[in-house]
Amino acid sequence: MHNVVISGTGLWVAPEVISNDELVVAFNAYAKRFNEENATAIAAGTLAAIPESSAEFIEKASGIKRRYVVDKAGVLDPARMRPHFAPRPDEALSLQAEMGVAAAKQALAAAGRNTDNIAADIDMVICAASNMQRPYPAMAVEIQGALGAGGYAFDMNVACSSATFGLEQAINAVKTGSARAALVISPEICSAHLAWQDRDCHFIFGDVCTALVIERADTAKSSNRWEVLGTKLATSFSNNIRNNAGFLSRCEDRDPADRDQLFRQEGRKVFKEVCPMAAEHISSQLESLGFSAAGVRRFWLHQANLAMNQLIGKRLLGHEASADEAPVILDEFANTASAGSIIAFHRHSEDLKAGDLGVICSFGAGYSIGSLVVKKIA
Repeated sequence: MHNVVISGTGLWVAPEVISNDELVVAFNAYAKRFNEENATAIAAGTLAAIPESSAEFIEKASGIKRRYVVDKAGVLDPARMRPHFAPRPDEALSLQAEMGVAAAKQALAAAGRNTDNIAADIDMVICAASNMQRPYPAMAVEIQGALGAGGYAFDMNVACSSATFGLEQAINAVKTGSARAALVISPEICSAHLAWQDRDCHFIFGDVCTALVIERADTAKSSNRWEVLGTKLATSFSNNIRNNAGFLSRCEDRDPADRDQLFRQEGRKVFKEVCPMAAEHISSQLESLGFSAAGVRRFWLHQANLAMNQLIGKRLLGHEASADEAPVILDEFANTASAGSIIAFHRHSEDLKAGDLGVICSFGAGYSIGSLVVKKIA
């Protein structure tokens, strides 16, 4: 068995930004139009009016101030309220693959690898994200081909835990020798499966792509290397976060615009149930490895909601975690599904010193929770 490290990370950021103020203007225009068009039904009590949103409400409810998106105009058009993407021919690189290649090249460069001869270094590619733009061929295989990587590639979807679940597969492959080095890539276009017309969640998501290089400790040469001391995955079925869109929808004569064909959640139930699950998950993993939360220098937690992370931090540490103990990036990026904890790690890991202990943890639909305990070695 080989010791395994994370030797490089990369981050592709969507090109456009939507502030809370901009989002609220568009949403309130949509709400006003909806209420005017349905005034009779609303007055009769057979349809509920849509209340206005506000930037203050969004930040208080989530901690989010802005988000990056692939297409801003479509989202902010009150008559559309969804991104607009031009179709690409089959011969062209798909959108998620384009994002994945860009993030992967950053990660490879950070790992000190030659991006002109990737096949010599990488022989496993996992595309792990909350949604794929098509069922087949696998996005990972397209990314593998575009990069010129060797070996094999496959897709994974465990919702917001996809990246950590993918990391465990890559770590185990490198540890046992079935792969020399792996890329775990998470292209998240969350704006495309968000109901921007729903006041309860219209502010939640943003678009990004992350990538990590996983390799043997004895081949790694980057200046920011993290040894993986342990991984832990857990799932428990719940309908509280759900998206019913799928290939059977047309056979059920469903309208693609039906509300359940997009992300939906029972937010209060998720908060109440997932926070203690995540805290216990991390605590028990640390204990199994002979550590305690007090000995962890930094937690890179899933970036869904500021209050959730504050509660998890308090359960683990006995006090509200500081920004140094548990960095927050969702104020800038919003919820980026499986990429959130990886963005936090990408941005806030180089400043730590050799020997420092850290935990990467993501959680979400399923329910699913994935975590890694890591130690900085350089």
